[in-house]
Amino acid sequence: MIKNNLEYTLLDEQQVAFDAVMTAARRGVHDRQKQIIIIKGGPGTGKSVLAINLVASLLSSHYSTHYVTGSKAFTETLRKIIGPRGQELFTYTNGYVDAQADSVDVLVTDEAHRIRDVSSNRFTPANKKSGLKQLEELIAAARVSVFFIDDHQVVRPGEIGSVAYIREYAEKHKCAVYESELETQFRCNGSDAFVRWINTMLGIDDRPRFEWNDHDAFDFRIFQSPEALENAIKDKVQAGATGRLAAGFCWPWSDPNKDGTLQADVVLGNFSRPWNARPDSGRLAAGIPKSSLWAYHPNGINQVGCGYSAQGFEFDYAGIIFGQDLRFDPSQDAWVGDKTRLHDSTVKKSKDDFTRLVKNTYRVLLSRGMKGFYVCFADAETEAYFRSHVAEALQ
Repeated sequence: MIKNNLEYTLLDEQQVAFDAVMTAARRGVHDRQKQIIIIKGGPGTGKSVLAINLVASLLSSHYSTHYVTGSKAFTETLRKIIGPRGQELFTYTNGYVDAQADSVDVLVTDEAHRIRDVSSNRFTPANKKSGLKQLEELIAAARVSVFFIDDHQVVRPGEIGSVAYIREYAEKHKCAVYESELETQFRCNGSDAFVRWINTMLGIDDRPRFEWNDHDAFDFRIFQSPEALENAIKDKVQAGATGRLAAGFCWPWSDPNKDGTLQADVVLGNFSRPWNARPDSGRLAAGIPKSSLWAYHPNGINQVGCGYSAQGFEFDYAGIIFGQDLRFDPSQDAWVGDKTRLHDSTVKKSKDDFTRLVKNTYRVLLSRGMKGFYVCFADAETEAYFRSHVAEALQ
């Protein structure tokens, strides 16, 4: 069923990792030796493509298998595509508190960097707490655990998944560990150079910055207004491509109006548009997708997505309004995070990690495009910084 609904083809290094997981599944189930497989990869290296293929093949091979994420938007979209059985197959990282040991043959955890310390919260009754770390619950529930991870996609405090963290608990529970890395770029028109350019521009990669000058490799454009940016994305969608507009979390996120319509919270100059619906919005007006389906529903094009809505998805063309929560200061030749401009209360509470988390959020947003990426900037100095590293012929 998954293969019929989601057509994906594995290439090269993905196939190597795929074969390693299938081998580990046989060992874990038949030899009763717990297996941990860690698959690393940056944005656009095909982690989710590989994860979906693995789930389909493992189910076809009669292994009980769950696809696990911490993303409601991504999980609900997959459930919508697959249909009724999706509720059982696609689950959440906090869903294994009371799972029986080895009750599942294989757990495939996508975006494992979003794993949290524990699954319980202050509202969880004492008798519903497992006493284990969330990672330990996942490892305990399955004979084979597969973790797809990118250490630089942690965007909220409390997301603690990392390669080192998984290895620590794998060794604690005496699991056999296999590690692999995906490096080939499938997003950004296959341009490894564009992803590297973004990473160096954001200071995530400490290699020297360089000028982006290859429009043929990837369609990157800077727009002077959000109106022009939105029109460019909508033109691509009308021509048959997929596309969405997203933004940094620099505006309030209001409840819907009484009639279920959305308030136009994202305001920049004369431009005003609503965010995608809040997860707790309740009843919405006709034609407005619920939060978890913003990336999938055709009317999502009329709303601005936040980083949490966009994470895990890819589009032919992605547009972003780069807000003022992260600004480049030329006098310091450095990025400066500005909590006063951010409307994400959870991230605002972070201390030393604030700028890193906001950088990671923009890294996520800046890598959603398969064929092109379009951007406009709320801050003039940040725009000037980017323009100074783009070939004049492309501007």
